[in-house]
Amino acid sequence: MKSITRRGFIEKSIALGAGTMIAPSLMNMQTVQANPLRVGKNNISLAQWALVDEIRQGKWKTLDFAKIAREDFDLNGIEFVNTLFEVPIISYLNQLKRNADNYGVKMVLIMVDNEGETCTSSKEERKQTVINHQKWIDIAQYLGCHAIRTNCRGTDDMPKSEALKWAAETYQMMLEYAVPANISVLIENHGGVSDDADWMVSLMKEVNNRYFGILPDWRGPGAKVDNFEYLKKTTPYAAGMSFRNQPTDDLNEKMIRFTYDYGFRGWYGIESSGRENIAKSKELLLKYLPGLGA
Repeated sequence: MKSITRRGFIEKSIALGAGTMIAPSLMNMQTVQANPLRVGKNNISLAQWALVDEIRQGKWKTLDFAKIAREDFDLNGIEFVNTLFEVPIISYLNQLKRNADNYGVKMVLIMVDNEGETCTSSKEERKQTVINHQKWIDIAQYLGCHAIRTNCRGTDDMPKSEALKWAAETYQMMLEYAVPANISVLIENHGGVSDDADWMVSLMKEVNNRYFGILPDWRGPGAKVDNFEYLKKTTPYAAGMSFRNQPTDDLNEKMIRFTYDYGFRGWYGIESSGRENIAKSKELLLKYLPGLGA
């Protein structure tokens, strides 16, 4: 009896539901459409981590996310966190899809945490990390997301030239699985080598794949990382923005207008913590981002 892979199962489910849809594994990699996060219209999504405290307090679950985004904030997209999925079986995923459709909300991406280090000297660990991420690539594809977000930290004592080689190998392997599914693989600056904008640009050039990009975390200005300089260097490779309120209105305007003037068009995912800050983020984006949604 021929074994059925996880992706094979999901593809068969999609085919049964959509009839004429072509399974990603059957698509020629040369004909896959351009990364949809890098082109098109600007829009605002809500990152689930912005309300992680409410979820941990049991106030709502991931199945309620689309409703929260639409009814509480009137936002058009949602960005999941993998560690907040309750039971990602097929019936659960189908309910997520129905809920998103009911509230007119686009499922944009899945932020993937706790699935292994992408920048390590261990070849076996890198391979396992790729395997661990594959299920989230499958789930992202099934939900209609455009990307998964990964972390790339390494350790403080590793040579950055070696770190570049190890990370490039990891992401090349990951992209071999992601590209046929039309899923982009992004890195968010969450510490370690990913906080070095020049290193990140070198990694983008080394891997050189249009499905590989950066999700700049705006964070706040700090002694170790100049967040505006980081944004300037990484926007050419950005396939989304992880938006956080800045300490001054001038800096908010400066950073928002820079991304627009540079030519970025895509999702600004609000990750500012708490409802008041989310509302403020939306207000800032509507105020300073020309032609939002137009």
